[in-house]
Amino acid sequence: MNNTKKNHLGKAVVGISLTLAVAFTGSTLVAPQSAHAATVSSTSVANNVIATGKHFLGVRYQFGAPSGKTNAFDCSSFTQYVFKQNGINLPRSSRQQAGVGTPVSKSKLQPGDLIFSDTNRDGVINHVGIYMGNGKILHTYKVGIGVTISNFAGSTWDRTFVTARRVIK
Repeated sequence: MNNTKKNHLGKAVVGISLTLAVAFTGSTLVAPQSAHAATVSSTSVANNVIATGKHFLGVRYQFGAPSGKTNAFDCSSFTQYVFKQNGINLPRSSRQQAGVGTPVSKSKLQPGDLIFSDTNRDGVINHVGIYMGNGKILHTYKVGIGVTISNFAGSTWDRTFVTARRVIK
């Protein structure tokens, strides 16, 4: 075989190899992204938010605890921190948080929804917690109790319920 034919054959093999390599590499890059998008559902985000919050069970309550502090929380600094750890930014106060997301009725609550109450019954939202499902709420509300899980149905937070918001897409 002469050098010209060898050269053309070599170039053809290299060209085909490169084309196949790019095709296969491209498909392996695209497939995981598609699979990842399908697996990142609102359910998994809600589960991650709740799991993050559970890491702080027992952390003390401090009214007006600053954002980002993890050795003490008030209700809204707790929700703000837990959601931020999962890529969702919330305003600082419970009143501000009650203005974001999509309103949800009590009958349509899903895990990860924020529940807002007016426990003082003065017409002003003053408490927020994370609905966990099965009638449970993850929140912090009182010195001596700290971050805890409570029953929602029939509770003070249920009786003084103002709104719920879905902030997980």
